[in-house]
Amino acid sequence: MKHDTLVILAGGVSSRMKRSQAEGLDQETALQANAISKGLIALGDDGRPLIDFLLLNAEQAGYRKVIFVTGKDNAAFRQRYGLSDADNVWRKIRISYAIQHIPPGREKPLGTADAVFQALQQYPPLRTAAFAVGNCDNLYSQAAFQLLQETDHPNAMINYDRDGLEFSAEKIARFAVTVVDDGNCVVNFVEKPPVDDLARYRDSDGVLRVSMNIFKFSGDMFYKYLEECPLSPARQEKELATAIMNMICDHPGSLLGIPHREHVPDLTEKSDIEKMRRHIKDRMTNVK
Repeated sequence: MKHDTLVILAGGVSSRMKRSQAEGLDQETALQANAISKGLIALGDDGRPLIDFLLLNAEQAGYRKVIFVTGKDNAAFRQRYGLSDADNVWRKIRISYAIQHIPPGREKPLGTADAVFQALQQYPPLRTAAFAVGNCDNLYSQAAFQLLQETDHPNAMINYDRDGLEFSAEKIARFAVTVVDDGNCVVNFVEKPPVDDLARYRDSDGVLRVSMNIFKFSGDMFYKYLEECPLSPARQEKELATAIMNMICDHPGSLLGIPHREHVPDLTEKSDIEKMRRHIKDRMTNVK
């Protein structure tokens, strides 16, 4: 099922980024890291933010519509990508906004599944269409987006080789390990498995694979599971992995894990900012 829409989750409160230390950062960047969405922090030599580079990779892979899921206060996004609620023009892409409203009595958004659900509520055609989902603070490559574009499977994810990710062991330990069947369809997500248990989760090629939260979904199948997603007991949020697992339980083989090996630079803490700047300078120097 071909698709041209990418939903970018940008409504988080960036609490880990704000709590982290600003050692070695210039004052202006440190102030940005404490005040705005991670995806809007200036990174390029000309002050371009991470999201510009993410959009460029998506555009080159064939995406033509992007929906930013943001909080109610999204003035910084609108200032950069357009003031209209929908169909702002950025290069070949039309950019729209979905607001992740926070329920009464809560201070933080209700989670990633809720973010995607609210996007589908505000843009009803997606409930019966194919679309992709990714985070605003991960710099997914053109190649990764292209793999989602090329698959005929209705639901898919990029299933990363853990050894290809250039993160510390401590950071990688926070990722969800994926378990797949012989056809590379996902059967489980395992959060933070003990080191001694890792060998049992390797795929048929002996590779340990993890999710970096980049997916393709078929709205006509997945919408129900977003709508009915329960709160996680630990975090009291509606998590995308929970909705996916509920879909898989009802429809075994419904999510393809596409094997892929490369690094995915991200912005989790302030210490990641200079690493991201180096990555952009070394690998995306021809951005116009």
